[in-house]
Amino acid sequence: MQLEFYKYQGTGNDFVMIDNRSGFFPKENVQLVARLCDRRFGIGADGLILLENDTETDFKMVYYNSDGNTSSMCGNGGRCLVAFAKDLNVIADKTTFIATDGLHHATVANDGIVSLQMIDVADIKKESDYTFMNTGSPHHVQLVEDLEHYNVKENGAALRYGPLYGKEGSNINFVKKVNEDTFSLRTYERGVEDETLACGTGATAVAIAMNATGQTNASSINLNVEGGKLAVSFDKISDLFTNVFLIGPAKFVFKGVIEI
Repeated sequence: MQLEFYKYQGTGNDFVMIDNRSGFFPKENVQLVARLCDRRFGIGADGLILLENDTETDFKMVYYNSDGNTSSMCGNGGRCLVAFAKDLNVIADKTTFIATDGLHHATVANDGIVSLQMIDVADIKKESDYTFMNTGSPHHVQLVEDLEHYNVKENGAALRYGPLYGKEGSNINFVKKVNEDTFSLRTYERGVEDETLACGTGATAVAIAMNATGQTNASSINLNVEGGKLAVSFDKISDLFTNVFLIGPAKFVFKGVIEI
């Protein structure tokens, strides 16, 4: 069987996109998804995303990590899926879609910048050396010295698999403050089990964590990720972070056909 696919990337976070509105894709085939995401024996990607029909919104997002398992929300993947939906003429310049963590609104600007509304965040665990929250996916946020030379894979894996987060684990973000409204981050992603060039839910968690812990008073924050630049804006009402938007580029890379 020949499978038509599309490749998109958002600040280096790359995804295999499949138009599954006809429902043909074998969704339970973990091995197939993992093979398609494999960078040596497949197409290569941080994850695979299905665009499917939905009765109440413009479309449904089904997200798989590169290990082949369905996963929690992926912010950059969501932004790339919005760009994909626009390219398929499923939407114009704005949309509402459903994902595993609920309803999302998004817009696409003429320059290709996608603004994706993320979930509200109120439950934030603040410890002396780290912050933890769920921004659609669970995220550990930790300030470190010398971020540029930090061993993200080794230290991220130790926290992800350590006793702090148990069997389910967490995504791990290491952060450096650049100035009042700008932070750099590097992320170890569970499911990929390595550092990725960007993580949208991670960037969202970092922006909220830095405000919640007093590292910044800004409500519009710039994030330097390994694959480029993202921005996160929000409204803060007491301890609630609402109207949270993840903003950045989402670009088509190539289209192809693979035998499965």
